[in-house]
Amino acid sequence: MKRIGFIGLGIMGAAMASHLMDAGYELTVYNRTKAKADALVAAGAHYCDSPAACAHGQDAVITIVGYPKDVEEVYLGAEGILHSLDAGAYTADMTTSSPALAERIYAEAKKRGIHALDAPVTGGDMGARNATLNILVGGDEDAFLAMQPVFAAMGKNIIYEGPAGAGQKTKAANQIAIAGALAGACEAFAYARAAGLDVEKVFASISGGAAASFQMSNMVRMALDGNFNPGFMIKHFVKDMTIGAETGREYGIDLPVLEQVLHEARALEERGGGADGTQSLLKYYA
Repeated sequence: MKRIGFIGLGIMGAAMASHLMDAGYELTVYNRTKAKADALVAAGAHYCDSPAACAHGQDAVITIVGYPKDVEEVYLGAEGILHSLDAGAYTADMTTSSPALAERIYAEAKKRGIHALDAPVTGGDMGARNATLNILVGGDEDAFLAMQPVFAAMGKNIIYEGPAGAGQKTKAANQIAIAGALAGACEAFAYARAAGLDVEKVFASISGGAAASFQMSNMVRMALDGNFNPGFMIKHFVKDMTIGAETGREYGIDLPVLEQVLHEARALEERGGGADGTQSLLKYYA
């Protein structure tokens, strides 16, 4: 496997594609905003003007785009990549997307002799830059094994989760856990402020004990410092939590904490804060 098409060069995708080039893969790239591909093209990547052209003749295609509707268009649309790939090629959708859509893509790809994986990631922009992403993979295990060297160029904790859709379901579980941890930490400091406490003393007191979490030590720390720049945007968190809430209802499970945090994040998005980082959830309590 030498030739890879890479579609989606946003905050994470550009760094991930760069690591693939560093690992020696021949890269062809596509992004709706062409300028985001300039640095990769300057480093030797080939740019194509459509997803279908980007997929043509490749051994594998990796996608990390915005929303499930984008994934559907890129894979199953009239100019989708499944129409351009040869039998025997591989795809890995690393977008956080719908498990049901991942299953549809897998089924359509299988009809064409293409090996499709859903492989969403955790670790955010920092994990993408440092090639330390967690990669959660669903699909056929032999396809996972074939793609593992490619994944290893972008991440460290690479786990085969099960059949098609299992990667997306695992990512939903991850986002559900984050929602509760982030909201709990934000509520703690909203309470501290309302109670008239020195929030810095509170942070020093509780951030290293039983209440400690990544969300408190990193995201809430940034919020307390007034830094709301995105590593992961509220609008994308809303998308991810919506997937978890909708599929949870399909599976017959009640997720009240997730539903509440989703309500809070949607309120921030409606106020114009969709492009802020998830740490801006603290603003909901202001």
